[in-house]
Parts: sequence; structure tokens; C-alpha cells
Amino acid sequence: MEISAAGRLEVRITAADVGKRVSVRRLNEAGDTAEKFTDTVGVLTSWDNGVLVITRKSGEGVHIPESSLVAGKIVPSAPARRRGPAASYEELARVAARAWRPVESERLGEWELRAASGFTRRANSVLPLGDPGMPLDAALTAVRRWYGERGLPAYVQTATGAEGTEEMLCAELERRGWEREVTAELWTGGLAPVADRAEGAGVVLSREVDGAWLSRYGRKGLSDVALRVLGSGPSVWFATVPGADAPAAIGRCVVDGRWASFAAVEVDPAQRRRGLATAVLGALAQRALDEGASAAWLQVEADNTAARALYTGMGFAAHHAYHHYREPADTRTDR
Repeated sequence: MEISAAGRLEVRITAADVGKRVSVRRLNEAGDTAEKFTDTVGVLTSWDNGVLVITRKSGEGVHIPESSLVAGKIVPSAPARRRGPAASYEELARVAARAWRPVESERLGEWELRAASGFTRRANSVLPLGDPGMPLDAALTAVRRWYGERGLPAYVQTATGAEGTEEMLCAELERRGWEREVTAELWTGGLAPVADRAEGAGVVLSREVDGAWLSRYGRKGLSDVALRVLGSGPSVWFATVPGADAPAAIGRCVVDGRWASFAAVEVDPAQRRRGLATAVLGALAQRALDEGASAAWLQVEADNTAARALYTGMGFAAHHAYHHYREPADTRTDR
């Protein structure tokens, strides 16, 4: 917190600092908590009618009465990363988009509208990297119309928690009643430590997804559209650990320049804790190294404690959080 020469805490932010990353301390109301003060760090996304809204790294918006502030200051836009490959949010967002392509897309300024008959939110949401070329309300109207013509709900994918992420857009969507349905994290790590685990388990790699692989994949009733999405990307590999009736484990990797992405890592529940997921990741990582990649990324949900422990042990760390906002209920049509 900022402390004056006289030793007093000071509020050194104003409404003019909206859009900047700040750290504030507020006095708790009686009964809120046993602690007298609460500290909040995040992007100041609004300051209206005596109330500040600070969007945390997780995407949560914290509403703070101006009257409760006891200290505040601007802080660096993002903390320095202590491990893992350096990367900007925009670089990772574009690499992630290329690894999971829709079957149909259209530009709206610098936004990309993506659709794949509803197979996953990632392939059926707007990727808003840049300016849509029109005021936000007009852009969102165009988004709802485009998805409505395809019988799909409108989603916007956003991110928080790193330099260049979209806390301001998140706040604007929430002010307009858009609902945050899904939040997860994108993690990055070095590729070589993962490849070092490529031993045993008899992992089979293929360029094509087959019926056996799909029988272990968690999504059922896959359409041709879903198969096209799964097979999309610059250099796609599928891993299988054969089993008696169905694969014991599977995984998917997309190699794109220096990056390798891991997804769809699933293990037969009866064979978990036997190192099969590690073996799948190791085999895919070794193939990615052979193609010239050096860094890796993957996506993990906040409540998947087993996956988070596995990836942490492999040297991965969170880079940013990403979210899918769904259009307000009162603007949806029957679809």
C-alpha cells in the first residue's frame, strides 16, 4: 500500500485510472470478516456512482464502495513469470485458436466469429482479439444475429490475469447482462521435461482418430463436424494406450511452431494412478520435440485437482484464465 511521508496510508488512484492494474485496501463492514481490512488486486474496470469494480485474475468482479477505501495504488500490469516459457496473451490465444478450429468462421473487424454446430464452446464462440470495427453494442447485436442464424447461443471468449487480457471487455459484458458460464485456465511449461517421461505403456501415435480412440473420449454421439474439429490444426497427433475392450488412455497434441498443445487426455477410471496420463503426454511431447517445438500449453479447469497436480509436477504453471460469456437470457430466441 502507498504510505505517505507522515506514515499514513493514502489512496493514490482515481476514476481516471480505470483500465489499469491496481492494489487497494478497504475497511470491512462490521460482520463481514474477523479481519479489519481486505486487500484486492486486479484491473480497475469501473468507478461509477461511488463504487469501484476491480476484476481479479480469476475474472471475478469485486465491488468496493469508495467510502471504504483506506489505500490504493497502481501496480505493474502483470507480475513477472518465474518459470515457464515467456509468451504474450495474444500469442497464446492465436495458437490455441489454431489448435481447435471451427468449421465456419467470419470476421467482424478484428473479432473472429466461430461455429461448429455447437461442438464445444471454444469452437462456437467469438474470439475478440482487437477492435470489432464498430461500437460494442452494435458488435454484440451482430454477434447475436450471426449465431442466431445458425441456431446457436452467442458466446464470447475472454481472458483475464495477464498483460493484454480483456478485463475491460469482461466488465462491459457483465454490465450488459452476459453470463459467465465457464472459467478455466491456460497453463504453459517447457516441453523437454514432459518428453523425458516418454517411457513404457506402449503408447501408439497416429495422425488419424479412430473408433477405438473415440470410444475412450468423454464426449458421446460425435458428429462429422466434431471429427473435423478434432482433426484440425497445423500438425495433429492422437495417442492411444491399447486396452482389452477400449483404450486404457488417450490424448491429443497439436504442434504449431514452437508450441505443442495437449488436450483430450483421458484414462480408464479403473487404471488411473498407474502413470498412463504421464506416458501419453510424454510420447506426444517427444513427437512434438522431433517436429521442432520447445514449449507446451494446455487448458485445465479450476476444480480438476488431479490434473492440476499432474501438470504442476511436470513444470506447468498458470498463464491466464479464460471465460465464456453467454448472451443474456432475455435476448435469446428458442434454438
